Amino acid sequence: MNTLQAGDKAPDFTLQDQHDNSVTLSQFAGKKNVLVYFYPKAMTPGCTVQAQGLRDIQTQIQEKDTVVLGISIDPVKRLTKFEEKHDLNFTLLSDEDHQIADAFGVWGLKKFMGKEYDGIHRLSFLIDKEGTVIHVFNKFKTKDHHTVVLEKLNELLA
Repeated sequence: MNTLQAGDKAPDFTLQDQHDNSVTLSQFAGKKNVLVYFYPKAMTPGCTVQAQGLRDIQTQIQEKDTVVLGISIDPVKRLTKFEEKHDLNFTLLSDEDHQIADAFGVWGLKKFMGKEYDGIHRLSFLIDKEGTVIHVFNKFKTKDHHTVVLEKLNELLA
């Protein structure tokens, strides 16, 4: 994996959201900061806890002029169910062919219970209004992700 780092230009992309609308990263250029967070699979325990944490701090994130885009390889229909079941209040994007995960350097070999397979590594990227990665979140627990994100937003965007 060749993961993007702070200072790198984020690759532009267009993906379908949970309502089957096209969302493009560059549509936020000059307007909003973007938290792009990659998660392995909707409806799983860790991904649910992570999403619920972000849901619960949406007001504070929006106050920092930041929008959240969650990306997984789940199909649009599964994202719709995930949003509805957990009352999520941010955009979920479907990257079924993992091209965007590849572009951000979060697709690669994983190990779970002795098995090796390719999948999404749980990483998040804070991208500024010019499209540059200003921070990579790579050390957090799913239950603390939202706290780590909010602390960094407060630090960087005070």
